[in-house]
Amino acid sequence: MKAATEGISIDAACRDLEQSVTGNTLRDVLNKQMSVDQLRQHEAELNAAIAARIPKQIRARRLEAAIDEHDEPFYGKTPELRVHTCRSRAKQGTTHFFRIVSAYVIYRQMRLTLAVTFVLPEDKTVAVVSRLYQRLQTLGLHIRVLYLDRGFCSGPVIAYLQKEQQPAILACTIRGKDGGTRQLCQGRKSYRTTYTFTDGTLVDMAVVATLVPNKHKKRHRKWQLFVVLGLDWQPQKIYQRYRCRFGIESSYRILRRVRIKTTSRNPAFRFFVLGFALLMVNLWAYLRWFVARVPGRGPHRVDPVRFQFQTFVSLLRRAIEQCLGAVMAVPSTTPKPKIVNY
Repeated sequence: MKAATEGISIDAACRDLEQSVTGNTLRDVLNKQMSVDQLRQHEAELNAAIAARIPKQIRARRLEAAIDEHDEPFYGKTPELRVHTCRSRAKQGTTHFFRIVSAYVIYRQMRLTLAVTFVLPEDKTVAVVSRLYQRLQTLGLHIRVLYLDRGFCSGPVIAYLQKEQQPAILACTIRGKDGGTRQLCQGRKSYRTTYTFTDGTLVDMAVVATLVPNKHKKRHRKWQLFVVLGLDWQPQKIYQRYRCRFGIESSYRILRRVRIKTTSRNPAFRFFVLGFALLMVNLWAYLRWFVARVPGRGPHRVDPVRFQFQTFVSLLRRAIEQCLGAVMAVPSTTPKPKIVNY
């Protein structure tokens, strides 16, 4: 927690606390406890932790949920580590990333990550979605609509969601110059239609026309495509509701503020660092739900200013330093001057 709240390495956190073991000792213990061979077991334990305190209101409601992926860049060249990284387009100076995919539940002003999975290069996209969806079902949650990014828009994922009879909205990439999905971007108004992908998957497509300003502040038409499963909403409503999904992007930005810095060669520990940061964000969301409640009748409301994330991080850091003692002085290594008697 000390390393997470300050965004530093475990070794630096150990040096900053008086009553702490050395960084090497702690790293040895962590590496013995975390093995890549037991990655799915560690994943199950982490999922149990982030869903250990679900408010009763969430289990009794039909919820909106989002699934998205998060990549952490990897700059190493070691073959043993690269086999656990996913290759993607060049970003932040590398094409290899440690990847997690999480499921994010939306309930009023509470946003919680309730399922996470570690993605390996051999994992299929539909298998990743299936793991997260089954985890949400195991928790007894009722998903009213599921939002997925364009990276999940594929025939196998669509077929899986149709089999589960899960209403969902998937963003779709515009491909082609004249044909493909680009041929749907015609006219001036939004509409719904059917479309068949090249693999034979037949879907209900919402084509949304939006007006966005350019750098000269002149509005131009920009098209958005969505695959719609089990919903009869109008295109504009689909576009507006899908925007709720971007809250999961905010959770990833907050995650970076409490991510432990590490250069560990243990892939299991690197994955754990990302999962632990999500756990910290969930702890803050749970506490804010009760601490920052606005008194009065009506639905449960939260004051967004009363208990901000920075306050949560600062309180944790002070409590740890009060418990284990913070280093307040650095011993001098300057040798004492010799006294010479003449």
